[in-house]
Amino acid sequence: MTTQETLVKNVTRKVLEKLGSAGGSDTESAYESVDEAAETAVKAQRAWQWDFLLEERIRIINNMRAELLDDKIIEELSVMAMEETGMGRADDKIIKKRLSIEKTPGPEFFRVNAITGDHGLALEELSPFGVIASITPSTNPVASVFNNTICMISGGNGVVFAPHPGAIASTRKTIEYVGRALEKHGAPRGLVVTLTKPSMENLKLLMAHKSIRMISATGGPAVVKAALSSGKPAIGAGPGNPPVLVDETANLRKAARDVMLGCSFDNNLTCTAEKELFAVNCVADELKKYMLEDGLVFELKHREDIEKLMSVTLKDGAPDKSMVGKNPQYILSKIGIKIPENVRIILIETSENHPFVQEEMLMPILPMVRVADFKEGLAASLRAEHGYRHSALIHSTNINHMSEMARAMETTIFTKNAPSFAAIGYGGDCPTAFTIATTTGQGPTTPLSFCRTRRCVLFGSFRIV
Repeated sequence: MTTQETLVKNVTRKVLEKLGSAGGSDTESAYESVDEAAETAVKAQRAWQWDFLLEERIRIINNMRAELLDDKIIEELSVMAMEETGMGRADDKIIKKRLSIEKTPGPEFFRVNAITGDHGLALEELSPFGVIASITPSTNPVASVFNNTICMISGGNGVVFAPHPGAIASTRKTIEYVGRALEKHGAPRGLVVTLTKPSMENLKLLMAHKSIRMISATGGPAVVKAALSSGKPAIGAGPGNPPVLVDETANLRKAARDVMLGCSFDNNLTCTAEKELFAVNCVADELKKYMLEDGLVFELKHREDIEKLMSVTLKDGAPDKSMVGKNPQYILSKIGIKIPENVRIILIETSENHPFVQEEMLMPILPMVRVADFKEGLAASLRAEHGYRHSALIHSTNINHMSEMARAMETTIFTKNAPSFAAIGYGGDCPTAFTIATTTGQGPTTPLSFCRTRRCVLFGSFRIV
């Protein structure tokens, strides 16, 4: 067992011992009863909305950020999430946790819209919905809680989290830290709570509860569909299969590095990450040479090995969930191939219609497809993305190519000449978001996504020009 594996085991064992059984209610923030969780959050949310000035909310949220940025907390939660779910990389999860705390926008993101004219003044402000039900995924449990908490309470809302069954313990521990930090700095107790038994039955009860005013769902199609069918305002994070296109004008050395880093980040669990690579044929060999030169990418060449890999990573034509988010070393060990510990990506040259291209694998496997030119690459990218309008990328110095692809893809996120994680704020000059609302159109969520617009009109006064 490696030093890292020993650390993972020891930290997780201690946390789980402290938490006790996942079915219990060990903190003030965890509830078995949907009614109790919702009503607790309602009481706290009303106080948060009416009794706390904006200045106080900003102070509390900023102090919460500072508390959560403690290295021990971030390491503990990162390692715990990886061990509990069996997915991802501890080093990348630490980056994601810091990113979600530091770069999620808060109350400072809000602006008032004022309109004046001959008939007076109109003010438009954003106000809270109330209590939001937030359904979080197993692929990103901790960062999603941090991100959604900051966005939602910044607008004056309360939150009831419903964690994925495969990430209950790490989600509960995260909310325990969040609740403790909020209360320490003066927020009402119960502003952020979680269910301890997030069954489909309890999810339905939560979404239908009279005190839940909005639903935010990140997860499988069934969960998102249920949220959108609830009759309440909903934010739905739908599927994605982001293509990356490298054309003949790209800086190939940089493109190779960027694609490798983005695709391998947290073992490709991030929904915005590069899932398939289309390379213009005249530069494909040079691009691949740069990808392989530092030993972080391993190319699987033989047809029989690729077929074996398909047999262990696909089940009934779809990604095998037991292999999602696993390290490349683990995946290849299943077909008898041992690779160095520093390898981050398995590279495979294949055709466009290969399932590794057409399915969102969520594994550190990068299928590379050669295309004749930019137009063929764009057409293939559109087919592989399946019209989800989630994310896409290009590496090019041809501004016409970049513009044409951006218009044609119509994706919520489009990244040019950078790793995919730049679009969620890691190395990119933008806020971070771990709920990418493609189905309902809000895009990368911010505090604005969880508020409604209210207009206040004063007739005949305050026109001063």
